[in-house]
Amino acid sequence: MNVNDDFNLKAVAHINELVWQASPSAGVMRKPLDRVGDEIARATSIVQFEPDSVFEPHEHPEGEEIMVLDGEFSDDSGDYPAGTYIRNPPGSGHAPKSQKGCTLFVKLRQFHPNDLTTVRIDTNEAPWYQGMVTGLTVMPLHEFDGVNTALVRWAPNTIFNPHVHPGGEEIFVLQGVFHDEHGSYPAGSWIRSPRYSKHAPFTQAEGALIYVKTGHLG
Repeated sequence: MNVNDDFNLKAVAHINELVWQASPSAGVMRKPLDRVGDEIARATSIVQFEPDSVFEPHEHPEGEEIMVLDGEFSDDSGDYPAGTYIRNPPGSGHAPKSQKGCTLFVKLRQFHPNDLTTVRIDTNEAPWYQGMVTGLTVMPLHEFDGVNTALVRWAPNTIFNPHVHPGGEEIFVLQGVFHDEHGSYPAGSWIRSPRYSKHAPFTQAEGALIYVKTGHLG
C-alpha cells in the first residue's frame, strides 16, 4: 500500500479526515500519512492503542521515531506520557503496549544507518530556546547528518522570514493554527513539503505548536 509516496510533491492531510485502518495486533489502529510498502514499509502514521492493548514484539532495522500525542505509551524501557519524544535506533526492538490507551505520531524506517542514538525527551520539562525571530521559541529534539527535528512554539501573530528548504520540510501541527501563503493548518494537520520548497509562515491570534523535521527528503 502506497500513500503520498511521491516525495517530489507537497502532501497535506488532516488526521480527523482520515479513516482508521487495522494493524496486525488487536486494539491497535493506524492512519497512514505517507507509506511506501505493505506491512513492512517506510511509513509516517498516526497510531492509536486502545486501553490494555499490546503490539507484538518486533525489531526496527531502520529505526523508529515516536511523539506521544495523548495517553501513555509503554514498552520494555518504560512508560511515556503525552509529550514524550522517542527515538529507537536501527537494530533496536521492543514490545509496545498501553494500559491507559494512547495516540502516537510514528515514523518508521527513516533513519540514517549510522544514526544509533537512543533518545527519550519529556517535552513537558525540556528547555526552550529563542528562535530566529521574536515570538518564536525552539526545543531541539535530534540532529544527525543535516537532518534536524524540533518542536517550535509560535506566539500569536508571529511572522517568519520567507525561506527555502533545500532538504525538504515536514510539519505536524500539535496545537493552534499554523499558516503560510499556501493555506491554514489547524491542530492535527500534517504537511510535507519537497526539496527546495519555499514559504513565508506566520501565526494569527491562536499561535501554534508544531513538530518540524527538515533535511530528510534529500
